[in-house]
Amino acid sequence: MRTVSTTVNGPTRDPWVVIGIAVTAATAAVASFTGLRGLAIDAGWPTRLSWLLPVTLDTYAMTSARVWLASTTRARRARRFARANAIGAIAASIAGNATYHAATVGLVRVTFPVIVLVGAVPAAVLGLTAHLHALRTLVDDEDGTESGPGEESERTPDADESGPKDGPNPRRKARPGHGARRRSKYRTEDEAMAAAREADAKYRAAHNGRPITRDALRVALSIAGPRATELRRQLAAESTESGDARAETESESTNREEAQITA
Repeated sequence: MRTVSTTVNGPTRDPWVVIGIAVTAATAAVASFTGLRGLAIDAGWPTRLSWLLPVTLDTYAMTSARVWLASTTRARRARRFARANAIGAIAASIAGNATYHAATVGLVRVTFPVIVLVGAVPAAVLGLTAHLHALRTLVDDEDGTESGPGEESERTPDADESGPKDGPNPRRKARPGHGARRRSKYRTEDEAMAAAREADAKYRAAHNGRPITRDALRVALSIAGPRATELRRQLAAESTESGDARAETESESTNREEAQITA
């Protein structure tokens, strides 16, 4: 009796497809390696280091494509940057191979611009890799802004007043790969302001009376940047009001004392 195997988490892999992908990737990698290595030699690279050009360029193309398509990349900005770099790296690899083969048959010459461009590849890829790694750690907040991995997204009770009250709000639809929403530990405005006042008092005590900064407030409360900015603005307004009240009280006390002395 013939049995059919199934998987719970997804479709069964087709071994012929896997073999085809592996063979295609291997042959393409070897062919691209040969062309880019020859271009590096023609551009003046030492023979013992010429293999670094194809490895650098093709590896970065593969890495960028992986970041672009991986479900673990949660920030839209990181996906856009990775997509642009994957396409750019593939295009650069194609152009490099075409230049090498054209130079081999005598259609073009390896001139100064080609030498400069080939020599700039390692430094450019190094900078782009660092930037891609930094963007990959970002997480999109629910309001479309971006925050680092240690920042929690905030939603105030009136954040979606413009949406329908009884039906589902289209702005609250879950995005694929994002999982459950992270909720703020401060459920009300009063709780957030109370925590902000406490953090401000501690900061003033440790910094000779200076008010807490926006970044320090963000770290202390583990909230997103825009939320910390709003709380910092409210703290500044409260400080100004309390200062005016103290000045008015001191003025009234001085007037009473002068009246008593005059009498």
